[in-house]
Amino acid sequence: MKLNLTPLFAALLLAGCASVGSVDPAQLLQAPAAYKATAANDAPALTASWWHPFADPVLDDLVGRAMAANTSVQAAANRLAQARAALGGAEASRLPQVGVAAGAGRAAEPGAQGTTQYNAGLNLAYELDLGGRLLHERNASALDVRAREQLLADARLLVQANVARGYLALRALDAEREIVRGTVAAYGETLSLTEKRARAGDVADLDVARVRAELAANEAESFALDRRRLELETALAVLLGEPASNFRLAPVAWSTALPTVPAGLPSELLQRRPDLAAAQSQLQAAQARVGVAQAAWWPSLALTAQGGGVSSELSNLLKSGASTWGVGLLAALPIFDGGRREAGVNAARAQLDGTQIAFREQFLLALKDVEDQLGALSLLQQQGEANARAVSAASQALRLSDTRYRNGLVSQLELLDARRSELANKRAALQVRSAQYQTTVGLIRALGGGWTGA
Repeated sequence: MKLNLTPLFAALLLAGCASVGSVDPAQLLQAPAAYKATAANDAPALTASWWHPFADPVLDDLVGRAMAANTSVQAAANRLAQARAALGGAEASRLPQVGVAAGAGRAAEPGAQGTTQYNAGLNLAYELDLGGRLLHERNASALDVRAREQLLADARLLVQANVARGYLALRALDAEREIVRGTVAAYGETLSLTEKRARAGDVADLDVARVRAELAANEAESFALDRRRLELETALAVLLGEPASNFRLAPVAWSTALPTVPAGLPSELLQRRPDLAAAQSQLQAAQARVGVAQAAWWPSLALTAQGGGVSSELSNLLKSGASTWGVGLLAALPIFDGGRREAGVNAARAQLDGTQIAFREQFLLALKDVEDQLGALSLLQQQGEANARAVSAASQALRLSDTRYRNGLVSQLELLDARRSELANKRAALQVRSAQYQTTVGLIRALGGGWTGA
């Protein structure tokens, strides 16, 4: 009985030729035409070294040190090296494989003396990529490399942003410490005055106790700020890849500039943000792996060739009379696999669908991040202006209260209340200023770092 495999072969080829279609990442997104909160139209353009407009040499130095020794960046670079090695293997599988073989053996027939046979030869094998499996594997590996390159850029951007945030938070904390220490000194002067007046019988001991309580409370707050500074300093050391015990950052006046950030258009996030670019490459790699799974339906064809020599004398091994050669074609076509290839295609398609969902979710979160930072900057500007007015009024009230208290016109409670009000408003204003810096860095991070053009 003859078995006609032509219909089966044709069905397998049709199954292997089923196309997944081209996935356009832009079609998965619905980017708005503009952000709800927009940056100034005349904002200066930032460069790839986005932290330079802060005009702080210490920050420049810290970022440079982090880029040289941060372990997260080094780990991302190592993953890129692994992806490049895998790409090299995928590219090598598409090339002819050439090898050299040599050996010796001894054999004998019954009743005959054994003989030794020596052989040496050159082997060549080349797989014909009928269904494009090797090509799809190579393309997927190349896209993996591209994704790893973009993830390395994202790791660098994240570390740069974290260094900037940590440094700016530390400078803000230094300024807050100075305010609290100034208040401690002022309470010390008030305590001396109150104790002097108590000895003269002008005020009660209760007034002295109140000032001592305020002084001690502010001293305790100063120590709490010192502890927070230590934590920020050690966190910076880790980002720089340096031992925390050896890292010191001396307090200096906070003179860092606050740059204005151009926001651009939402659609530009795809080009700016390395994490979105990496997600897009991962999406395309998943599409290529669907092609790999589909190519399993195609027959496997390999060309082989070998040449060499066989001789019982080692000295005659390479002579022309001992030479042998051969060529061959190896074909393999699975007839029944229990649905393994179909399951492989379904798994690859499911992975592609999941990558599409993850890509869209990542883009939506990126848009949210930008909107949050833009809106926060606008509100912080208004909040800062209100805080400035509150600080001015509180300082004026304190000056008047202090003068009136020294002249015995108001009670100590009024003076203490005025001083508490000024301290609270100064610290609130400083925290808003710090939040403006933190949000600016966050917006730069959300927009993908540096860029050219406003």
